[in-house]
Amino acid sequence: MDQRIINLFDEYTHAPLSRKDFLDRLVKLTGGTALAAAALAALEPGYAQAATPGDNEKSKLVAEEVTWPGDAGVTMKGLLVHPKDKKKRGAVVVIHENRGLTPHIKDVTQRVAQAGYLALGVDALSVFGGTPANEDEGRTLIGKLDKPQNLNNYLAALRYLRARPESNGRTGCVGFCWGGAMANQLALHDPQLNAAVAYYGTQPEATADLTRIKAHLMLHYAGLDERVNAGKDTYETALKAAGVPFEQFVYEGVNHAFNNDSSPARYNAEAAKLAWERTLRLFKEQLG
Repeated sequence: MDQRIINLFDEYTHAPLSRKDFLDRLVKLTGGTALAAAALAALEPGYAQAATPGDNEKSKLVAEEVTWPGDAGVTMKGLLVHPKDKKKRGAVVVIHENRGLTPHIKDVTQRVAQAGYLALGVDALSVFGGTPANEDEGRTLIGKLDKPQNLNNYLAALRYLRARPESNGRTGCVGFCWGGAMANQLALHDPQLNAAVAYYGTQPEATADLTRIKAHLMLHYAGLDERVNAGKDTYETALKAAGVPFEQFVYEGVNHAFNNDSSPARYNAEAAKLAWERTLRLFKEQLG
């Protein structure tokens, strides 16, 4: 697919570009409405296409919808998944993209649990009643979240996980896109966090005191992701200066959202597999 089309879609999903303006520009780039429709079908998530754990793997897991107290009286909701055995295990908060707790992120939550962890897929849109089925509506609601309250809600999720009887007390997080930025923020604001993995997530403001970070960071970047990568080098320099333990990987020739297997135009199986292996290796080292 023409990289200009992918860049336009990224602008639409992360900037205040109306769907009408996006579609008008897409038609001009592709040369017609039929070609535009085909391109859009390849770009927008098709959740039925997501790679999910098989029935045999799912049978070994316990999955339940849970709630916990959030900020300012909000009741937060999420999907909690863990292996059926009684072993205490490391806990991981899974942070969704800018559409909410979609079927894809629920699948990712199951994969974390399948790897042996207590996994919690948080629905940041709980403050609005939960993630809507329409992803455009979800994207709009994400933009209406109060940032301090949202951060506090995720910090509350980490406290909730640590208090669960299945937890060994060690916690990590993994986030994608919007969630990657939140993973960086959780590392900055939770000194008890042991590991934070950010997939193509924007970085904290340059004024942030990175010496507060105690977690081991892992940063996954897509080589073609100009928007997010604009702050990559500055963040790397600041992390080194602050003495923060971190690993940074750039996957050349792949796009933002390369891990999202429900978006065929941007998904890259090779990069996703390697990044996931690295992620699980970090969790094993830091969470047990």
